[in-house]
Amino acid sequence: MGIVQIGVLGVVGTLLAVHLGQGRAEYGTYIKIAVSVLIFYYILSSLKTFTETIQTIQSYIDMDTGYFALILKMIGVTYITEFTAGICRDGGMAAVGTQIEIVGKLTIFAISLPVLLALIETIQVFLA
Repeated sequence: MGIVQIGVLGVVGTLLAVHLGQGRAEYGTYIKIAVSVLIFYYILSSLKTFTETIQTIQSYIDMDTGYFALILKMIGVTYITEFTAGICRDGGMAAVGTQIEIVGKLTIFAISLPVLLALIETIQVFLA
């Protein structure tokens, strides 16, 4: 599935959600969630290709795989945070969506701490 199909899926899903949501609002929410899950599966398949390419590059050069794993975790946390916060906002729960975003940002900060520590250690080596 390419970007054109994803775009069509998004537009058709939005139109269906608006049309079906006029009678009963929960149907619109269900359509939005279903379309989002389909797009999520597309992202997972693209991510698999991305990780295979990075692993090939890592086989050619001496590269620490730990940082790559951290980046993937950050991308995953970001996507899940935006996905769930958006669903909460669409359901009329903006405050819950904002709280989810705050937790996501704190989680990303916690995941990035090893990178920050490695950077500080590298700076100390250069300054010594």
